[in-house]
Amino acid sequence: LTVTEIFAKGGNVLDTPMHHKDFVSCFYYLELDEALLFTAVLLPEEAGLFPAVIVRTPYVNELSALDEKAVAEMHYAEYGSLVKNKYAVVIQHCRGCGKSSGNFIPHSNEREDGLHLQSWVRSKNFYNGEIFLLGSSYLSSAHYATAPFAPDIKGAVLGYQDCDNYNICYRNGFFNKALYGAWYAGVYCQKTLPERNCTPETFDILPFSEFSRTVFGMPEPSFDDILYHPYREEDYWGPKNIVHDAGIPILFTTGFYDIYTGGFFQIWDTLDSDMREISALLVSPYGHGDDPGEVPLFPNAKLSERFGDYVTAWFNHIRFDTALPFGTGNITYYRMFDERWQCEPALRTERRMTLPMGAQKVSYVYDPANAPEFPGGLSTNFGGAKFQPPPNFRDDVKSIYTQPFSADVFVKGRMEAQLCVRSNQEDTCFLIRISLSSDDGDFGLRDDIVSLCMQLGNYCPGSKAILSFCFDEHAFRIQKGQRLRIDIASADNLHYVRHINQKGLFSKQVSAVPAYNEVFLEDSFLTLPVES
Repeated sequence: LTVTEIFAKGGNVLDTPMHHKDFVSCFYYLELDEALLFTAVLLPEEAGLFPAVIVRTPYVNELSALDEKAVAEMHYAEYGSLVKNKYAVVIQHCRGCGKSSGNFIPHSNEREDGLHLQSWVRSKNFYNGEIFLLGSSYLSSAHYATAPFAPDIKGAVLGYQDCDNYNICYRNGFFNKALYGAWYAGVYCQKTLPERNCTPETFDILPFSEFSRTVFGMPEPSFDDILYHPYREEDYWGPKNIVHDAGIPILFTTGFYDIYTGGFFQIWDTLDSDMREISALLVSPYGHGDDPGEVPLFPNAKLSERFGDYVTAWFNHIRFDTALPFGTGNITYYRMFDERWQCEPALRTERRMTLPMGAQKVSYVYDPANAPEFPGGLSTNFGGAKFQPPPNFRDDVKSIYTQPFSADVFVKGRMEAQLCVRSNQEDTCFLIRISLSSDDGDFGLRDDIVSLCMQLGNYCPGSKAILSFCFDEHAFRIQKGQRLRIDIASADNLHYVRHINQKGLFSKQVSAVPAYNEVFLEDSFLTLPVES
């Protein structure tokens, strides 16, 4: 029966098992708050009770027009290994996505819908008393929303999105327009509101609080409220690590060029000791979803290349204490340009190397009407790692090279920097982007962005100020003779909403002015955490 025929007959469940070549499927349309949530269950061929692996996903709109059998086979292509290992896989299309009805409003319904699905699984005759959670990117967020976890949830694999919602939206008070902004504009009510007015120029509107009205033709409170809370310390953002004491083994996965790299290291560092002992963090050298993007291809570096079917291995380890291809209680990470994996409890070292930026002063005019852009997201936005444009590629971008390194150095942990600056405006922004210079070009490593008032509270125009920068964790080798490139600017308008050189809440500002900015290099430096 088609979905239309099902509802014409007054029912909302396809509970009759459908037999495929290697598995059995059942389909359900779960009613909740006037929405019908499509749920597919993939079962092993033999009868019995099975642990349930729950997946909730919004990325299924291409399945909307397929019949249920075709949908099941598409899902089996992705999750078949778990079925073959005697797990029941329960896949639900998020509200307003795929074959589910309703409106998809990001992060608005996931707790209620997720808890409802977990309760429903407990009522089914295939359920053996164990639930496992599986998801990457937004699929992880859908599970974070259901914390604290019930006693029958025995473990999870959560990747490529951490549980601190501030990291999804902001970097030091700068709205991530290329991450949350563009993503939200694309997925919001995507089935029920197909028309939207969103171009790169839309992200430059003033005041920015008009963004949702401009894009969707009406205000959207769930988005607008975010624009009024750019400070990490606000109660609005809630707890930073809701899984720090979850009490279940969790395998976290990310990459050094993921869009949430720093957030996963924050999770790991704040896990309680018991949680850390039974959990693990895997870090590849690649981007979101382990996508190599444009970075150099490293040997045996994708998680699936190095660790095989690590999802099934993790769940089997929890259930049967089977061996893992990596250690629990540790971060297992790829040492970039060292071409090997390493496993240790934390990504840090005590030794520091300080690199001066020079002896002169550099200055430029930053005009928000013509703000610079940089390629590659470098761990805080989409785009991953990319080779950078030539040095000083704009008048408002100042490029500095370190002296060539006299010996190989391995950087491990969080780089930091200090800039001594001055501006003629009451507030402005400074950005640092670090790249590794090689024969192939300057390869982007990390960036960070801060504003005077966000960091200092207040600033008196014309006075010198010290700004501190802290970059997300990294692990890479600098070879003898190589140099680091440091780009200094006042915007990256490809990734962050531009600073308009006005003091006050960014989303309420109605005009932009140029700023004359200076950097005193003799009082500025870069600090590297280096392996002994």
